[in-house]
Amino acid sequence: MDIFERVKNIIMTPKTEWTVIAAEEPNTAKIFKGYVLPLALIPSIAYIIGLGVIGRGRMSSFSWGLAMGLIQFILAFVGVYISAYVIAFLAPKFGSQQDMGRAVQLVAYSYTPAWVAGILSIVPALGILAFVGGLYGLYLMYMGLPQMMKTPQDKVVGYLVVSIIAVIVTYWIITLLLTSIVLSIFGLSAMTMMRGL
Repeated sequence: MDIFERVKNIIMTPKTEWTVIAAEEPNTAKIFKGYVLPLALIPSIAYIIGLGVIGRGRMSSFSWGLAMGLIQFILAFVGVYISAYVIAFLAPKFGSQQDMGRAVQLVAYSYTPAWVAGILSIVPALGILAFVGGLYGLYLMYMGLPQMMKTPQDKVVGYLVVSIIAVIVTYWIITLLLTSIVLSIFGLSAMTMMRGL
């Protein structure tokens, strides 16, 4: 798998790319190391530069940028794993195939536009536009569910909505815990961060 081809194809021609991905044997370790790792570095480095060098409000210390970049990097891995776990766990309830490897493929490749758009975090005011990449990622997931999880077409929307709700709640809790831990390691506080925004 050429990472540049995969990124281009999943964003530009997702329908045909999901067919190609469905024909591949899922290899979770290879996906995390060869795909998630390099793409997760994009928003992480952008956060370090954007918040640590360029700054936003009172958020102009390198410690802030480094802390937020580290949080983003760890969340990329945790987010893919937890999202995949939730999707695999819910699969039987929606007449889908319960396969963690396929769920990891689905989630990792669906997150692609959010990671690529994460480059915009170099300019803190534009960082919110990465949210648009995340929305496109939901569309990619919608398109990929029938191919990757063998979801019947009439159950795709329900499966997607329930998965998103479960992932958001879990992800939010983990983000709070991780942010608290990382900020304390850097000697920073969440309250100071909130006042500076």
